[in-house]
Amino acid sequence: MPNPFPSLKAKAMLAVLRDLGYEISRQSGSHRRLIAEGRPPLTFAFHDSESLSPGVVRDILVKQVGLSIGDALKVVR
Repeated sequence: MPNPFPSLKAKAMLAVLRDLGYEISRQSGSHRRLIAEGRPPLTFAFHDSESLSPGVVRDILVKQVGLSIGDALKVVR
């Protein structure tokens, strides 16, 4: 079964995370530490010229943020 998640540019993924309530708490080079009330913190490498593969998009939203697959698909579409 193909992965239903789209590939996203880093800038678009950051916008999705901000819509979920994440804010940048600190930055070191291209790595940004994001925090959100009631959600686990995560570190995001921001390289705007690169696209994140569908597997990475799924991993960030489902495994790291903790969304269900259905909810994760809703926020990226």
